[in-house]
Amino acid sequence: MAKDKSASAPANPTDAKGQPAPQISFDSDRIAALYSNFARVTGSPEELIIDFGLNPQPFGGQSEAVPISQRIVMNYYTAKRFLGALQMAVQRHEQAFGVLETDVNKRVVSGGAPKK
Repeated sequence: MAKDKSASAPANPTDAKGQPAPQISFDSDRIAALYSNFARVTGSPEELIIDFGLNPQPFGGQSEAVPISQRIVMNYYTAKRFLGALQMAVQRHEQAFGVLETDVNKRVVSGGAPKK
């Protein structure tokens, strides 16, 4: 993979005081892509902990524990910025493709076919 030299940001961004914002560079050479259909959020007064895993039975009762494969620990300032980025991404997706229904019972009909 190629190294990314700057984050996706508008050209010439500025901070709250109108000063040029610093450019952040990052290296994505060792990135690992994982899939998760389960997340658990816990925390302490100083940090937020998000555990990700793959729920083998997302539609039925749980007969086994969900294996947690990844954990992200961040401070609440970073969590708030992350929340804003996620909200913006979901909002853009919904504008392009329609509202996302989070209640699985409203999305799935018996027989496994999605509702039209």
